[in-house]
Amino acid sequence: MQQQFGMPDFLEITPTAPISTEQHGGRAKCLQRLTRLDLPVPRTVALSFQTVHAIAQGALPDTARILATFGATPLVSVRPSSLDPDWGGPGAILNIGMNDLTAAALAERLGENAAETLYRRFVQAYAVHVAHLDPDMFEGAEPGTTARELIALYEEEADDSFPADPARQLGDVLQSMARAWEGTSARLLRQAKGAPADAGLGLVVQEMALGVGPPESGSGVIQFVNAKTGEPQVTGRYLGQSQGRDAVGGARGALYLTRDPRGPSLEDRCPDIFADLIRHGATCRARLREEMQIEFTIEAGRLNVLDAVRVARAPRAALRIAVALAEEGVITPEEAVLRVAPGDMPELLHRQVDPTGRRDVFATGIAASPGAATGRIVFTSRAAQASAAREEPCILVRRETSPEDIRGMHASVAVLTERGGTTSHAAVIARGLGLPCVVGCSHIRLDRRDRTLVTDDGRVFHEGDTITVDGTRGVAIAGEAPLLEPALDDTFLKLLSWADAARDIGVRANADTPAEAELALRFAAEGIGLCRTEHMFFEEDRLRVMREMIFVDTALDRAGVLERLLPMQRADFTDLFRIMRGKPVCIRLLDPPLHEFLPHGRDGMRELADALGLPLARVTRRVDELMEFNPMLGMRGVRLGIAMPEIYEMQARAIFEATIASAEGDDPVVPEIMIPLVSAKREVELVRTRIAAVAAAVRNETGASFTYEIGVMVETPRAALRADEIAVHSAFLSFGTNDLTQMTYGLSRDDAGRFMGSYVSQGVFVEDPFHRLDLDGVGELLTIGAERGRKTRPDVKLSVCGEHGGDADSIEFCRNAGFDYVSCSPFRVPVARLSAAHLAIKDRNSKLQAVDSKP
Repeated sequence: MQQQFGMPDFLEITPTAPISTEQHGGRAKCLQRLTRLDLPVPRTVALSFQTVHAIAQGALPDTARILATFGATPLVSVRPSSLDPDWGGPGAILNIGMNDLTAAALAERLGENAAETLYRRFVQAYAVHVAHLDPDMFEGAEPGTTARELIALYEEEADDSFPADPARQLGDVLQSMARAWEGTSARLLRQAKGAPADAGLGLVVQEMALGVGPPESGSGVIQFVNAKTGEPQVTGRYLGQSQGRDAVGGARGALYLTRDPRGPSLEDRCPDIFADLIRHGATCRARLREEMQIEFTIEAGRLNVLDAVRVARAPRAALRIAVALAEEGVITPEEAVLRVAPGDMPELLHRQVDPTGRRDVFATGIAASPGAATGRIVFTSRAAQASAAREEPCILVRRETSPEDIRGMHASVAVLTERGGTTSHAAVIARGLGLPCVVGCSHIRLDRRDRTLVTDDGRVFHEGDTITVDGTRGVAIAGEAPLLEPALDDTFLKLLSWADAARDIGVRANADTPAEAELALRFAAEGIGLCRTEHMFFEEDRLRVMREMIFVDTALDRAGVLERLLPMQRADFTDLFRIMRGKPVCIRLLDPPLHEFLPHGRDGMRELADALGLPLARVTRRVDELMEFNPMLGMRGVRLGIAMPEIYEMQARAIFEATIASAEGDDPVVPEIMIPLVSAKREVELVRTRIAAVAAAVRNETGASFTYEIGVMVETPRAALRADEIAVHSAFLSFGTNDLTQMTYGLSRDDAGRFMGSYVSQGVFVEDPFHRLDLDGVGELLTIGAERGRKTRPDVKLSVCGEHGGDADSIEFCRNAGFDYVSCSPFRVPVARLSAAHLAIKDRNSKLQAVDSKP
């Protein structure tokens, strides 16, 4: 290590030099690895993070000593070397050391034109990026402007002589790049990419490989996989008489790399050099254990490798590359799992808007359910169903959705709402159905009478107009945007099988219908963690019976009407049990208030009166009787089951009869019956007693034997606080974090979207608590509930069944708290499986490192 009079140090990059990513950055470490592989890397010096920070403060190293590393007449470049290349950094500066003497020497060796090109390029770069003079004056100079003319222009603009001393030039470049990195704008930009505020920058000083002069000279880049698909493919460009990355970006005269009928190629012109590049790529892949893009320069027929960086890739390419490397034994399956980000999974599971295509965004909201779809605008569920009957894709656009819209959502290819948040009705149902959905588009207005959508800037969209909803990015696009198909192939399945082998927490799916159960099984869910039975009642034939039940006056009459629903519920549950093939199915008894099953508008009530043969006045009166000031805190959940026990008794009988009907072989069904919205142990006792009586009756009637479990959905803070009492009567506690968050915060999840953005931007909340579990507040309730529940019943099963169940932070919390499983919508199951695997692998790796570090 070299140090001069207390000045910061620098190191020549050799195979044995103490270069580290943590101190010198990723580029410096990669260059060292390339030298260890005997690739033709020009001589390079690395400056550490500490050195560069000191340079930014004005303490320059001995630049003459650095340049002495490169010989008597050095010509060098400087490039940034940060911890993560995605954090960016100042651009490279080439040809440092150019002056009149160097230019004259190069003219004799390379020719006047080559020397002039190098000199002019350095003057331009120094003037713009170091002296910060007007780019238009230098980079936009007239063709044919000489280096001497640019120097004269520089001296006029800067009111100073152009530095001719290479040591002075290098010092100025180093200081400019160091200060650019530590500037406020650069810091904010990299923080937005995940960098810490104090992230360091290293710099590498490298001997120039000129790329200009006698044939064959030039520069290019090459990579060996397709960045979109991950398939093996040699891509890149080569441009003669050029430097750096001049060949990239469609430069005129650039050659293809492989033989191509469209034009000349490097393989034709320099077959030996092309063969060397192919060999170097294979070496990098095998030894660096990654697909790399190589930046190279050819100088007078001699190949130089200037740098190699990890190939930038789309999520589907990242998946294929990781699996291919693991299958070839280059990396382990667990490493392959870690190389695919859980956040990228939605792009593999759903159609996506092609990022390279044009997009005319007319509305922005909350990305509630990922994926993209194109269709014609419809404003009612009835119109959506009519469109589906004509086999015309449609997008349901509503102010907000309600349970009455479920059939319309089923008939649509996407949903767009003016109101709502990430746990609103539209968001939750869309995620379950796998529909792209954008909610909370507060800058659009819907006119139901004119059947139009109007944006703040005055654009008008009519029913029948074609739009595209991008639920991954939370935008709506005018017209038909180009889409990419999902990537659910064998590679996808193989990676998830490796993830399953690594994870240590269960993953179930929330599924309400046979179609959703099939989807859950397709995504390898370990069971159903939440089946919301109310969604089964919104089919047309069932809804009418449900409404009849609401209008009867006595418990006996109510039971009589429910007898007609029994075979429908039994068929639903039988289908679910048969699809899940012995896997656990957790069925939540009816939860929503009864008014949700009734129409709200005058026309709907008139239709209902006609259907039931009742006076309109009676229908209106009954609707008014069931209306509540705050229905989500009113007559719903277990309160409904205690006030009208016939409902839960019918559902329990349907579950038990379906259990008997679907029992096959040695893998019997053990249904889990979940009581919603519990807040007191007595509620559980009452419902449990009635369900036990129904079970006994079914056993007596059929002579069949079956078992079942009863548990509680913990959605109220009191249920979490009194979990020790409640667990005594419960085989499981499933935390419904959607409602638990709502009640803990006193927030309406359907209305929070109106102000949540402002709250997050001003730091009131770190994140929307309906989108990401509040670990401090709601999380503490989960911890209290889990600890108290297991205190009185150590074998009680614990789970999270809200939409938070698919979030990596929530899964980590549940693992640490000893939960048995998480449950989320079917399309989030693969995300949860991969997230759980990441956490388990990283946890094991950190424990192994801790053991290895012990003396």
